[in-house]
Amino acid sequence: MTEKPLPELASLIRRIRGHETGEHRPDAFYTKLYCAVFGATEDQLFGTVTVPVPALALPSLAPDPDLYERITRAIQDPPRVDLATVQWLEHCLAEHRRVEDTIGSRPLLPLVHAQLSTVADLARGARGALADRAVATLAQYAQFIAWMCHDSRQHAAALAWYDRSHAWAIEAGDASLASTTLNMRAHQAWSLGDPHRCVRLAEASRWHDGRTTYGVQGMAAQMAGRGYAQLGEANQARTRLAEAEDLIRAAAEHPDDEPPWMYFYDEGWFLMQRGMTELELGDGRRAAEFIERGLSTLPESYRRDRAWFGACLARAHILQGDAEAATAIATHVAPDAVAVNAYAVTELHRAAHELSAAGASGAKVIKDSLTSVKH
Repeated sequence: MTEKPLPELASLIRRIRGHETGEHRPDAFYTKLYCAVFGATEDQLFGTVTVPVPALALPSLAPDPDLYERITRAIQDPPRVDLATVQWLEHCLAEHRRVEDTIGSRPLLPLVHAQLSTVADLARGARGALADRAVATLAQYAQFIAWMCHDSRQHAAALAWYDRSHAWAIEAGDASLASTTLNMRAHQAWSLGDPHRCVRLAEASRWHDGRTTYGVQGMAAQMAGRGYAQLGEANQARTRLAEAEDLIRAAAEHPDDEPPWMYFYDEGWFLMQRGMTELELGDGRRAAEFIERGLSTLPESYRRDRAWFGACLARAHILQGDAEAATAIATHVAPDAVAVNAYAVTELHRAAHELSAAGASGAKVIKDSLTSVKH
C-alpha cells in the first residue's frame, strides 16, 4: 500500500519539492548547516543539482543522465524498477542519515516521509529477487522515519513506524533490521522511563541471534544493560554491558559485514553508552570517564549526539560535586542542544535543577545559556 504524506506535512513537502525545481531554498539557518557539513558553497550545494525524488540537493546524490532516466521511468511505471534504482535509493537514505546527525530530524522528517511514498510504489512494483531488497529498503526508510519521530518527540508515530518497519523487515527476510527495530523500540521505552519494557524488547531482539551481525547483537545487549540500570540492577546491567563490549569488538574486526544503518556504532559510541549506564546507576566518576573517552572519538559533525552526551557528562560532574565543570560543559553544548536535540535540552534543564537543589552555583548560567540561543 502506498504511504501518503501526513496532511500537516503537506506545506513543508511542497516547499521541499519547490526547492528541487529551484523555486525555494531552505531557511538560512539550515542552508549554512548543509554547507558546513559538506564543505561547499551555497551555489555548489543548492545551485544546480536535481534529483528525481524529493531529497536534499546534495552533489553526492546526483545520478548520471542514464540513471536519472531509469529512476524517472521506474517512478512513472513501478514494475520497471531495477537494481540500480534501488541502490540509488539506498544511497540516498544513507546520505540523509549522515546529514541528520548534524542538522537533526526537524528539517528532514517531512522530506524522508515524502520519499517513502515513492519507495513504497517501487517496492510494490519490484519482482523476483529484487522484491526482497526493495521491501528491505522500504523497511529501512520506515525505521529512519520512526527514529526521527522519536527524536521529534512524536512518540505514538515513532511506535507505529517501528512496528511498520519490523513487519516489512520480516517480509523481506532481513533479520538484522527486524532485530534493530526491536532495539530501537527498547531505546524508546528507556527514554520514556519504562525499563521493564526496555529489557523485554532488547531480549526479544536476541531471538534473531544466529542470523544477525555481531554489531546488532551488541546493540541488543547494551540496550538490555541500560534497562537493567534504570531498574537499579547494577550486576545485571554491567554483565550485559560486558557482553555487548565483546560483541562490538568482534564486529569491529569485520566492519563491512555490518548493515548500513549501523554506521555510527563503534567502540567510542559504546563507551558513551556505558557512561549513560553508570549515570543511571549513580556512579558519576565512572560515567564521566566513559563519556569523556567516547566524546573524544566523536566527529564534530555529530552535533545531535555531542549535545546529548555533553548534557549527560554535565550531570556526571554534578554527581561528583564538580559544579564548575558541569556548568562549563552545559553552556558549551547548549547551542547545539537548542538547535538539534530536544532531549539534550531537557537533560540540561535537569542538570540546572540538580545544581539548584544542591545549593551549587551554575543553575542560572545554564538556564540563561538555553534561553539566549537563537536559530
